[in-house]
Amino acid sequence: MTQGFYETLFNRRDVRGEFRGDPISDEVLARLLIAAHHAPSVGLSQPWNFIVVQSDETKARVHREFCKANDEAANLFEGERQQQYHQLKLQGILEAPVNLCVTCDRTRGGEVVLGRTHQRDMDLYSTVCAVQNLWLAARAEGLGMGWVSIIKPEALSNIFQLPETVVPIAYLCLGYVDFFHGRPELEEKGWEKRAALKDLVFSECWGKRSDDSRLFDALDVQQDWPLSFMNSTEVGLKSGDK
Repeated sequence: MTQGFYETLFNRRDVRGEFRGDPISDEVLARLLIAAHHAPSVGLSQPWNFIVVQSDETKARVHREFCKANDEAANLFEGERQQQYHQLKLQGILEAPVNLCVTCDRTRGGEVVLGRTHQRDMDLYSTVCAVQNLWLAARAEGLGMGWVSIIKPEALSNIFQLPETVVPIAYLCLGYVDFFHGRPELEEKGWEKRAALKDLVFSECWGKRSDDSRLFDALDVQQDWPLSFMNSTEVGLKSGDK
């Protein structure tokens, strides 16, 4: 059980270009949504909603808005970095059989929500927890999922006719894939690399590291531990394989 969890965790990927057209059964999709709905939420407010998108027309509208935002984003980079950006596939909106728009209702639970009295954005963070639950459940089911963040929130609000008090949190592409990358795709393609965790952990206050801490020794010793659970090569999958 423990090994299966860590294999799912470390092999989760942001999928963009490997989607196949195989349909996702209602039973599988229901399990994913149930997993998302069992995420922790501030004050048990459960601020999320899930808009299931399967029509080509709706996907095309979202894709057009992605293309506009992607052109704007590309212009923020310069030189070789911009060229590299143009070579990346950053969404699978049209290819994925199912898209999901995950939203947060900022009025859910009323004016005063337990746990949100001093941190108003806990409802947003709760909804992100639901997305993570869904992502891990998808990987456990042999499904790929990609989070499309290069799109204006107001565009999603308009397309999906969201009430003023409801905000889009995530636009997700979901489907069976030909393979999962052994490492995150942006790492494989040289866009960025994973930081060393020991450089991101402090003791007692910001910036302080304890040289005699056994935790930091353990981080050094086990820094390659995830590799024992991760795919060393791209793994081919058949539809429905887990």
